[in-house]
Amino acid sequence: MKRMVLAMLVACMASINLSAQKFALVDMEYILKNIPAYERANEQLNQISKKWEGEVEALNQEAENLFKKYQSEAVFLSDAQKTKAEQAIVAKEKEASDLKKKYFSSEGELYKRRQSLMSPIQDEIYNAVKDICDSKGYQLVIDRASGSSIIFASPKIDISDEVLSKLGYSR
Repeated sequence: MKRMVLAMLVACMASINLSAQKFALVDMEYILKNIPAYERANEQLNQISKKWEGEVEALNQEAENLFKKYQSEAVFLSDAQKTKAEQAIVAKEKEASDLKKKYFSSEGELYKRRQSLMSPIQDEIYNAVKDICDSKGYQLVIDRASGSSIIFASPKIDISDEVLSKLGYSR
């Protein structure tokens, strides 16, 4: 998808007279690595994720233990007891699946937490880039980190350090 967007961007650039336009590059990976709040947010998200993965794994382990117990006792159980044990296993597996979905789905708790922690940082970076563009007359800023088809870009047009400086993180 990124390549398609970049290819369309290059095609548009080729069809327009670019001599009067000013361009700049930023390296979002570099910028984010140099913002302590981003690193703290990432660490917090990793800790939460590990904790929630542990909860889901514990439920999966309980379901597995119930299944092993059922297998070892199945010959001694009546049909009603077998049905009850099978329902308990399925219920535990569903509980684990539901918890995993609650935490890790595209609209789950981890996604919401990531949005709440990262959006302010991203907004701050966007505003800094916008201010620099407005003051220096740049019409287009390309993220070098996501532009995998950029073969060469002059360091003279990279404004990543300027963005960090505007945010108060001197390099």
